Amino acid sequence: MSYHHLTISERIRIEVLSILGYSTRFIAKFLHRHHSTIARELSRNKIKNEYVSTSAHNNYLKRRKNSSHSSKYNEYLSISEKLHENWSPEQISNALLNGKLSFKTIYNWIYIGKLKDISLKNLRHKGKRRKKETRGKFLIGNSITTRPKDVKSRKTFGHWELDTIVSSRGKAKACLATFVERKTRFYVAIKIKDRTASSMLKAIKKLVKVLPKKALKTFTTDRGKEFACYKEVEKLNIKVYFADAYAAWQRGSNENSNGLLREYYPKKTDLGQISNDDLIKKLILLNSRPRKCLNWDNPFNLFLKEVSHLD
Repeated sequence: MSYHHLTISERIRIEVLSILGYSTRFIAKFLHRHHSTIARELSRNKIKNEYVSTSAHNNYLKRRKNSSHSSKYNEYLSISEKLHENWSPEQISNALLNGKLSFKTIYNWIYIGKLKDISLKNLRHKGKRRKKETRGKFLIGNSITTRPKDVKSRKTFGHWELDTIVSSRGKAKACLATFVERKTRFYVAIKIKDRTASSMLKAIKKLVKVLPKKALKTFTTDRGKEFACYKEVEKLNIKVYFADAYAAWQRGSNENSNGLLREYYPKKTDLGQISNDDLIKKLILLNSRPRKCLNWDNPFNLFLKEVSHLD
């Protein structure tokens, strides 16, 4: 059985799960790795008794650079691995290869079939147009025009965009309540039984229960009927603002993140049938991806840093 080195995505997951107190064997089972691999990774890379994924990966890259076994084949393998994890060529070029290989070159390799088991289907853009929103609306609540300016600037932490992802219409009622923190782009999705205000309120209360109060300052949503619970939400000391009609760009981070999650759960998916474990794995993958807008850092890292700095 061939061995594959740990990726930066896996190392980020190891860091998060170890912070949460999970055992070496649990982490190994979660990542489908042998427990000795995880134990060795943790013992080799701890700094002041703490495992830091970025430092661990940098140490790994230094070892690879000094190794006589490093080759073009390994470079192809790493690129293919990230494309299968839905990273874009630009993300791979800047975050994985530190700009040593142009993202245009990676695109060319995909077009000419140079990367094994990789095709245009592994790229994000599908060329589909968005359909006009026709779901239920309501017309009360705080307009986005009254929202503080520092929320728009993304300079302060704790401001979220909300939305829902629905199952195939007419076949199932189950949905996902989705949340994106604007500064870090950290993305959360919670299963709900239907697209009602009561179900959305339950999802919001779950989020409130696990995150520090100062991490939840404002919510920005559309006027979908599921957000008619906004008065109850504001009783939790979270101010709710509503975007303008047909202005999806005012909640652009959430729209983009929902599109990323849709790659794993296409529109014909019955969301009631997906498991929480599978959903968590997909969220870890998405939050582990480097982002150009974050200077090639990833949402997981930045979110953890912001939370650690809260009083």
